[in-house]
Amino acid sequence: MNPNPSGEVFAEVRTFKSLCANRSFQTGDILCSFRARATKASPSQMTVQLNADTHILLYPKILQYINHSCNPNVFFDTRRKVLRCLRPIAPGDELRFFYPSTEWDMEEPFQCNCREASCLGRIQGAAHLPPHTLQHYELSDFIRGQLEARGLAHP
Repeated sequence: MNPNPSGEVFAEVRTFKSLCANRSFQTGDILCSFRARATKASPSQMTVQLNADTHILLYPKILQYINHSCNPNVFFDTRRKVLRCLRPIAPGDELRFFYPSTEWDMEEPFQCNCREASCLGRIQGAAHLPPHTLQHYELSDFIRGQLEARGLAHP
């Protein structure tokens, strides 16, 4: 499977291990498709969670350089296996996603330094955030399911 059928390079890794857009994207655009290059039973700093027991290392591998932000501009749609644009992105913008949008309980929590007005501070996974905070984010089917199983609503 070619993750980008047009063959166009959509982003490049820059210093400090970040992934930056090579061109503009609009809300709803698909940057690329992805798949698992490996599957793990437990989370790591480099995996994306698909369900309670499945965590994947991403292909194309360049996607591992998408960092966290409390104000993300991309979303890993784990049902369709695509990276989708959440808001306009200009060439040179760093691609960033909200880690708790796919991660329930992170193996390696960290202190966020995204410097956004909406910064949540300590990032540990969706399990550690109140529903009223999560309602501001697009969430994977797995995270939505976890919330529903606990009787916590998400629009």
